[in-house]
Amino acid sequence: MRITLERSNLLKSLNHVHRVVERRNTIPILSNVLLRSDGASLEMKATDLDLEITEATPAQVEQAGATTVPAHLLYDIVRKLPDGSEVLLATNAEGTAMTVASGRSKFSLQCLPQSDFPDLTAGTFTHSFRIKATDLKMLIDRTQFAISTEETRYYLNGIYIHTIENKGQLKLRAVATDGHRLARADLEAPSGSEGMPGIIIPRKTVSELQKLVDNPDVVVTVEVSDAKIRLTIGSIIMTSKLIDGTFPDYQRVIPANNDKELKIDCQSFAQAVDRVSTISSERGRAVKLALSDGQLTLTVNNPDSGSATEELPVGYESDALEIGFNAKYLLDITAQLSGTEAVFMLADPGSPTLVRDLAGDDALYVLMPMRV
Repeated sequence: MRITLERSNLLKSLNHVHRVVERRNTIPILSNVLLRSDGASLEMKATDLDLEITEATPAQVEQAGATTVPAHLLYDIVRKLPDGSEVLLATNAEGTAMTVASGRSKFSLQCLPQSDFPDLTAGTFTHSFRIKATDLKMLIDRTQFAISTEETRYYLNGIYIHTIENKGQLKLRAVATDGHRLARADLEAPSGSEGMPGIIIPRKTVSELQKLVDNPDVVVTVEVSDAKIRLTIGSIIMTSKLIDGTFPDYQRVIPANNDKELKIDCQSFAQAVDRVSTISSERGRAVKLALSDGQLTLTVNNPDSGSATEELPVGYESDALEIGFNAKYLLDITAQLSGTEAVFMLADPGSPTLVRDLAGDDALYVLMPMRV
């Protein structure tokens, strides 16, 4: 193999694929990126056996071929080369080493044969639909912070995506929960998504996908089966295994009869929570919300360091109520709200609270209270 390509193109594609590769690997080939040159492009592929990303980038191909080299090493080399430079990639006759040359810099990397590189065979996909990158990004952004990191309840370690009928309209819905909070976002179901199986996209896949859907002009092709998902984003193809489990019946935990309405200005509220929580201990980040007519008092007590209070004018006309929440969870939710005002629907100090955007965004959040 002997090819020349622009550093910027090579770096951009490597940046997308190398992140999949785990830093520590017991299987040496999984530390490598597969490089395959053909026609006028270089195709790169990386995998961790659960997730695979492939991207093609333009290249001048003198001699077609394929090999695998250490992914993070190649990325670090290309990253440190000067802007605007051209990079030559060439393998030796035996295919055991690849030269990376640019200007006066020259590196030699050890290769492993491409025949050893695993292929995440996709199988057949039952459903296929197209969705704007901005819409997909909205679904992910609104929900991914609530994904559980507890390995014991592995079926919560991702975003549950499914179609559901809501008020006579078919919606594509994303839900994530860790048992303490729940995030749900809807959008109009794209054509082709009708009847698709409910799927749980793993946390790592969600995280990588979030970085790839940053171009608002791109339309993403989504293909799903019971076990895998494949997303085509421009020149990038991402294939991932899905979490094999049953997502719990989240509808049961969304409160329907909370009758105490609290309207807040998102920015003022978030800043006040952030200020008073400065004093809270890392272990118990509880902030107490004391509500009375038109006023909210935020209080944090930390036996080791002191206390903090702040008052805010709010829209509240129900009975006086005191309820505690994890400050970080409150900040996570207010950061997702797109409007300037939010409404909290409360019941009592021990029941879950419903939070939604006053602007009528198709997203809602459920937050479990804490004892304070």
